[in-house]
Amino acid sequence: MYTERTSRLTGAVVWTKFPTGTGNGTGTGTGTGTGTGTGVRPVLPDGCMDLLWSEGRLLVAGPDTRPYAPEGPTRSWAGIRFHPGTAPTLLGVPAHELRDRRVELADLWPAGRVRRLCDRVAAAPDPARALEDIALERAAEAGPPDPLLHRLVECLDEGRPVSATAAELGLNERGLHRRCLTAFGYGPKTLARILRLRRALALARTGTPYAEVAIRAGYADQPHLAREVRRLAGMPLGELLAGGG
Repeated sequence: MYTERTSRLTGAVVWTKFPTGTGNGTGTGTGTGTGTGTGVRPVLPDGCMDLLWSEGRLLVAGPDTRPYAPEGPTRSWAGIRFHPGTAPTLLGVPAHELRDRRVELADLWPAGRVRRLCDRVAAAPDPARALEDIALERAAEAGPPDPLLHRLVECLDEGRPVSATAAELGLNERGLHRRCLTAFGYGPKTLARILRLRRALALARTGTPYAEVAIRAGYADQPHLAREVRRLAGMPLGELLAGGG
C-alpha cells in the first residue's frame, strides 16, 4: 500500500509504502519500487531524488535515467521526494555522483551524525514525518533553493527547446549543461525527456488516446512516444498503464 502527501518543505512529497496485507508500515515513492505479488513494479525516472528510511537505515535515491527495479523481498519504506534540482544542496553532493544509484546516507554524511538521525527516526511514531522534519531543518541551514533551477524545470516542463531555455536564463548551452549535471544528475536534454514522459503518462492515465497524448506531450508522433516510453520505462505504454510501473 502506497500513500503520499504534500510536504511542508516546498515542492516536496512525503510518502509511505508497506507490503500489502500488513496493518501498517512505511514505504516507496521514487526510491524503491512497489510490490505486486509476483515481484515489484519498476520505479520510473522522474527528475527527483529521495531521502529514504527502511529497516533502521537511511538511504538516498539518486536521479534515475532508466527504470529501477529493487531486488529482494518487499519491505516497508518511508521517504521524502524532493522537488527536481533541490536535493543536491540539501545533501551536499552533486546529483551526477548519485545518478542511477541508491546509497547509504552514511556514505555522504559523517557516520556519527547519521547514527543520531537513525535513532531519531526509529524512535518517532511516524518515520515519514521525522524524515520531513530532518529535511526541513537541513533546508533552513542550506537556505532557499536556486530560483534559476526552478525556472529551468518550468521551462522544460512546458516543452521549450533547450537552446531557448538557456537563452532565457542567460546561460550558454555548455553552462546550462554543467548546472544540470550538478542539480539533476544529467544534462538538460535528458531532463526534458523525463519531464515529457511524466506529461505523457499523466495524460494517458486520464484515458486520452495515445495519438493525442503524443502531440500534447510534445512528441513528433505516436511512434516517437512509443519509442521513448520503452527507452525510459522499459516496457510498452499499455503495459505501463496496466500496472507494470
